[in-house]
Amino acid sequence: MTITAERFAQGLTYDAFKAGMSRNRERLEANEARVVIDEETRRAFRSLARPLRVLVLAEDWCGDVIANLPVLGALARESGTLDVRVFYRDQNLDLIDRWLNQGKYRSIPVFVFHDEDFRELGHWIERPAAVTELRARKRAEIFASHPEFGPPDAPVDQLPDHVRAALQAELQRMRDEMTPFANAEVQRELRELVVRVAAR
Repeated sequence: MTITAERFAQGLTYDAFKAGMSRNRERLEANEARVVIDEETRRAFRSLARPLRVLVLAEDWCGDVIANLPVLGALARESGTLDVRVFYRDQNLDLIDRWLNQGKYRSIPVFVFHDEDFRELGHWIERPAAVTELRARKRAEIFASHPEFGPPDAPVDQLPDHVRAALQAELQRMRDEMTPFANAEVQRELRELVVRVAAR
């Protein structure tokens, strides 16, 4: 099934999605403030021969959406070559089921790039592999240096409140420290995707 202009127009603009957020808006805006588009990425997107339409699947409760959607928003704003429309994943299962992560997971965000005739050119899902790998390594280090957190695969809700709060603070600090690297990796992967599809 091809995405039609009518279906695409039903999506929210980035700003409308943000305005409609019922949670995590402060975190999304904090992440927006930390996005710095590198010159190579800016040049690649600005030099596209034609604008691209980007269908996004997202929800405001998802940490990867909060982390990565602001990068796409900044790219759209700074390049002027992306028309971004956001669809809520849980209200558009027919869409998310077309772009499953590893063919089975409804991971978000999903960014699907189309040409002006809504031919799909490529898509991007969830987060860069390098970010997943670094996050897993740093998470293991946190648990190794804090035996009070217990084993990494134990249910967090069984920890005493003060221990759970300390663990959550450590994990948040780790994510904050990784933000520049993660944002750069998202840009690199999106840049490589659009450069590849623009050559078609």
